[in-house]
Amino acid sequence: MNIMQTHALEISGVSYRYGTKLALGDVNFTISPGEFKVLLGPNGAGKTTLFSLVTRLYHTSEGRILVRGAALNENPARALSCMGVVFQQPTLDLDLTVRQNLLYHAALHGLSRRQAVARMEVELTRLNMSERMDERVRNLNGGHRRRLEIARALLHSPDLLLLDEPTVGLDVPSRRDIVEHVHKLSRHDGIAVLWATHLIDEIHEGDSVIVLHQGRVRDDGSLADVVSNSGVSDIAQAFDILTDSRTS
Repeated sequence: MNIMQTHALEISGVSYRYGTKLALGDVNFTISPGEFKVLLGPNGAGKTTLFSLVTRLYHTSEGRILVRGAALNENPARALSCMGVVFQQPTLDLDLTVRQNLLYHAALHGLSRRQAVARMEVELTRLNMSERMDERVRNLNGGHRRRLEIARALLHSPDLLLLDEPTVGLDVPSRRDIVEHVHKLSRHDGIAVLWATHLIDEIHEGDSVIVLHQGRVRDDGSLADVVSNSGVSDIAQAFDILTDSRTS
């Protein structure tokens, strides 16, 4: 298989239930290398459940998930090694320094100390955080903690970056900076991005959009196509139509 022709992420027929409650129903989509795809949906749409399946926190019993051509259930080590993840809930060790958090994560991915230090310097510099290397995480504000989580997710140079509501709780300037930074990563480094949010102002022109509502994909395509398919003039109106339970 030619890796250049392989989707960064392929979701095929994925469904998931909590007991008898359907959380996801027959979800299908792909993300190409370098594509920034926004998973847009209201709270409770199934975004976090989908992320839990892709990151193997939950087991996929219906459907198939491929990461760079590797089936998650059949070759989890290879599939997971291709992705970096920023979860909705913070997962940093607050009592460790920035440096210690990053070194620990790098070791989990098999990076040597020399490799880890080099990658840390690159990612923290891009996020304007290199001077905070020896600060304890509990002393960082929310925006800097999120930046650190993004740097951590990128240490092993993944092909796919997953971010689940990464700007929740941040002030407007911090939120704007993080949205712009990840878009630049996608454009300039060719990283495929799946960005889950309920905020339409985090979508940029040129992004792809999946609208998820009540566990089902309501539309999937370029921003322009999703707006056009709904017969409206902007994504806010399209989102309202596609997530209106009366028309679902």
